[in-house]
Amino acid sequence: MMVSKQLVLTYIYLLVYIVLSSGVILYNKWVLSPKYFNFPLPITLTMIHMGFSGLVAFLLIRVFKVVSPVKMTFEIYATCVIPISAFFASSLWFGNTAYLFISVAFIQMLKALMPVATFVMAVICGTDKLRYDLFLNMLLVSVGVVVSSYGEIHFNIVGTVYQVTGIFAEALRLVLTQVLLQKKGLTLNPITSLYYIAPCSFVFLFVPWYLLEKPEMEVSQIQFNFWIFFSNALCALALNFSIFLVIGRTGAVTIRVAGVLKDWILIALSTLIFPESTITTLNITGYAIALCGVVMYNYLKIKDVRAVQLPVDSVSDRIAKELKMEKKSSDLYVPDDIVKNSGGKGSRNGSPDSIVDEEAPFIPSSRVSHLGRSPLSSYSP
Repeated sequence: MMVSKQLVLTYIYLLVYIVLSSGVILYNKWVLSPKYFNFPLPITLTMIHMGFSGLVAFLLIRVFKVVSPVKMTFEIYATCVIPISAFFASSLWFGNTAYLFISVAFIQMLKALMPVATFVMAVICGTDKLRYDLFLNMLLVSVGVVVSSYGEIHFNIVGTVYQVTGIFAEALRLVLTQVLLQKKGLTLNPITSLYYIAPCSFVFLFVPWYLLEKPEMEVSQIQFNFWIFFSNALCALALNFSIFLVIGRTGAVTIRVAGVLKDWILIALSTLIFPESTITTLNITGYAIALCGVVMYNYLKIKDVRAVQLPVDSVSDRIAKELKMEKKSSDLYVPDDIVKNSGGKGSRNGSPDSIVDEEAPFIPSSRVSHLGRSPLSSYSP
């Protein structure tokens, strides 16, 4: 009976993640689109998200003492947090701007390029090797995205460039997270990540906002509804915590399947909610080709991770020892339910099992590096 309850709870977490992730994307499109709420200021919207998330994280850490802050030195902040925050801010800025020009369905199809972008950046930065089998998968994904783009009725070059640029910025952020944070041995959970990343991202966004959107806000009559923006930011924040729960309950395969399912659901919902989003047969054909490449890529990366995993007992013992050390030093708070579910299931808080969602600003935990498992080498699309 206990097993069935755990299974039901896992599926509930997955459902909550899919609903929140899809909801945030559709909500952002509705807010930004000139045809609907008409708030065509993507940098401003992103700054609202960052400001709200940073404030909540500050209250949880400094006021309510829910979690303990990480021992952050100036050197780590300057060399790790700042560059990662810069690329995170860029990925959100470009990704949200794309909503002004192209449909949600087409944006989701373009996001199939995420493994390609991450693989390219990893090879350039030296964290992954150029392999023949992975290269063929990346080629298949690229061909599929090209076919899907060719079949897009309302193709817009500006929106496509914004989205692709945001994808590569996110890919570089992920690689930098591995190269910088894991080498420093820094472990962050969603709350502490928001505490350090969100304010820094807010500062980076302030410069383009001041140059590009502030003048427009002064001359245009932009409507501002407090409850709409509050609920929008709250949904983005809730998405972060839902991802944390999903990572703690599931493995790599389950998360990746849920991600693919979410994309298909989101494409279908976007055509219903936004009538101007038209999907052609060529769109679907190209996206299906791209997904075949993504699925094969995920399979190969999961296979690589499993090939170098330590025995279950050894991993569980080292997890327990590490958690005791962390609790003694009060460096990081780890919920008991996450601890109980982390043993023997692979690197759940590590990057190989992590979810990459452009609306989620937390840095995946680098616990995998402390356990002597394989280094961060796999990213979800």
